[in-house]
Amino acid sequence: MRHEVTVVFDAQRSLDIPVDAGDLPAADAARRWLHDEFVRLDCTPLRASGKLLTADKLVAVAQEVGPSGFEDSAWRSAYGRAACAVMGRPAVRVDLLVMAVRAA
Repeated sequence: MRHEVTVVFDAQRSLDIPVDAGDLPAADAARRWLHDEFVRLDCTPLRASGKLLTADKLVAVAQEVGPSGFEDSAWRSAYGRAACAVMGRPAVRVDLLVMAVRAA
């Protein structure tokens, strides 16, 4: 089964990341990868309260690496697999314009 993650950078740029469902990591491993990238990239929590949701991490990491970071195919694939695994859905949209994640 095929999954897909779409990252919307701005009104003109978006990226579709195809993900093979057979390559999905366990949800806890995906959360760990996402957390490690959040820390490695020195991302800032999006909420003033400091509460950090998984969706916030997906947005912050994508925002921090920007379009150029997604040019690395290995990293792009890892992000796509992690996004599908942590959201538990085959279609995930990470919209940096509105700072939100939608999963279907």
